[in-house]
Amino acid sequence: MNKLLATLLAGFFAVAASAQSTTTAPTTAAAKSEAKTDAAMGKADAKEQKAVAEADAKSAKANAKADKKVADAKADSNETKAKAHAKVAKADPEDKMKAEAKAEKTDAKADAKMMTKTADADAKADKAMVEANADKTKAKAKADATKAEAKADEKAKASK
Repeated sequence: MNKLLATLLAGFFAVAASAQSTTTAPTTAAAKSEAKTDAAMGKADAKEQKAVAEADAKSAKANAKADKKVADAKADSNETKAKAHAKVAKADPEDKMKAEAKAEKTDAKADAKMMTKTADADAKADKAMVEANADKTKAKAKADATKAEAKADEKAKASK
């Protein structure tokens, strides 16, 4: 077992030593310029992806907030309706018609209030989504401009 381990270690060190002894070819100015261009393009892509991720997060947050507001509005509406109908159930037989009419009026008001809150929440979510899309478009344009500038610099250096 020890001989096997010693052989493996010796082989490992031999491979490592031979790998270190290889020489690399000197890099040319064109290769350096291309590497700089690639690095600039990589940074531009990374910035664009970050901006897109932030815009998506902003949009998702706005949608979640809108969903919560809609759910709260529906819950408030249902609670108001339930209270009104409970009053109808408790009403005296001679006042029952009046209580039912009042409950229907309350139902209509609660539905209108819920629809208004829902529309407002949806409008805010849509606005946030439009802003997020605008942010994405701006990030893409900026990244494209940076890439084009890097390519132009590389071509200018190559032509010298």
